[in-house]
Amino acid sequence: MENSMKKIKVYLADSEQEEIEKLSAYFEAKSDEFEIVGRGSDGMVIAGEVVSLKPDFLVTEVLLAGADGFKVMEMLKRELGARMPKIVFVSNLSHAGFISKAMKEGASYFMVKPVSPENLEERLKDLANPILNADCDKALDEKIANIFISIGIPAHIKGYQFLREAVKLAVVDPDIIASITKRLYPTIAEKFSTSSSKVERGMRHAIEVAWNRGKIENINSLFGLQIYGANDKPTNGELIALIADKMIMEG
Repeated sequence: MENSMKKIKVYLADSEQEEIEKLSAYFEAKSDEFEIVGRGSDGMVIAGEVVSLKPDFLVTEVLLAGADGFKVMEMLKRELGARMPKIVFVSNLSHAGFISKAMKEGASYFMVKPVSPENLEERLKDLANPILNADCDKALDEKIANIFISIGIPAHIKGYQFLREAVKLAVVDPDIIASITKRLYPTIAEKFSTSSSKVERGMRHAIEVAWNRGKIENINSLFGLQIYGANDKPTNGELIALIADKMIMEG
């Protein structure tokens, strides 16, 4: 029976030919789901080909010959407007400023190298199905809210929103916890139009409130393990990772 599922069309752009070859080989082996419509390393050429080929995604490095990834995105906005592909940056540049700029300019996602093809595939599939994402997002919000209520984090404080967003990001990309100051805080700060330091302080305040209410130990009953003792207090990263892991284990 012929597969009627629409293939995800991808254009790969990178200054390193080896990186392009690696990703091409991976996605070409999944030709029932993905179609590599083009590959390139020169930003000016890439922009023109993307306009004509109309892929669903442009997966690109920031560093390109001719014109960098940000310039390519600017040209595509001008030429295609709302019809431009979703742009996923996969880059060696890990500075928070680059990530913030990419998201502010309209990129759908920013992944710091090294990135496994498997993780990239998951992100593309997530981004390609907004309806399913909306349903999953709502269900995830409800699960996170229930946990926050049980451990005493009140919904009216800003840190609640920051922690909720952090857990959701960690569910999608568990590796982000390892880059909490370089990636996690800046990404949340960009979404809420604030600073990374305020995101960090807001989360810490929310955990302090829960601690002072004496409910943080309820996390032990949620996991069925003695994770925290009476004098223990989780860091921002520990609490985010713990809750995200629970969400992942529960599917």
